[in-house]
Amino acid sequence: MSNLQINTTQNVHLDYKIVGVGERIIAFLIDGFVLYLYAVLVQFIGKGIGYVFEDDWTQIGLVSLIFLPAMFYSVVMHSLFNGRTIGKMFLKMRVVSLDGTPVHWSNLLVRWMLRLVDIWLFFGSVGLLTILFSDKKQRLGDAAAGTVVISTKNNTKVSHTILEEIEETYVPQFTNVTVLSDKDVRIIKETLYIAKKSGDHKTLNILRNKVESILNTNSDLYDTPYIDTVLKDYNYFTQKL
Repeated sequence: MSNLQINTTQNVHLDYKIVGVGERIIAFLIDGFVLYLYAVLVQFIGKGIGYVFEDDWTQIGLVSLIFLPAMFYSVVMHSLFNGRTIGKMFLKMRVVSLDGTPVHWSNLLVRWMLRLVDIWLFFGSVGLLTILFSDKKQRLGDAAAGTVVISTKNNTKVSHTILEEIEETYVPQFTNVTVLSDKDVRIIKETLYIAKKSGDHKTLNILRNKVESILNTNSDLYDTPYIDTVLKDYNYFTQKL
């Protein structure tokens, strides 16, 4: 996989894995299967409509109307589910702008319209070739819309979880850290990691003050040592006892 490299406004450097052609084909096939199931459902509904309306044109019109959402499946799903279809959800991937931000609906519309060239008119050959030979694995629609498909799979490491290594002889300092939730601690740790990596002392100070206000502590520890202690204490009380 290629990487999409982004610098945030806080000058934090982020790397996203760009999805290759294989996974995109699998996601496309999953979406195709979903549309097939919908078509089967519409067929059953059409048979029911035939019992109610004898006129053939009325039957065709109603069935076509019911099937119409399938024509806009891609653009609607991407718009409603933050750059994802059902296939992309299964494979944990998402369409984003080149700067890593969510895609505007107008860009998704451009991307959807060019599926006609990328996929349907030339049996997918244009989309396949442009993905293979593009630096950012973009099909024609992606290039025109300024989008890219990234992987949202988490490569989980200990540093990305709430777990902390604690010595057997460790003595906690803040006994009320259990007022925090696992989600709170995860956010604290992620913010600490990003702020330390970017040398953002202002964010560290804001984080420390926020945590201290929640825990109602009055510690002499500086920003990073204080937050490190809170994380270790939380792990001590939630795992050791």
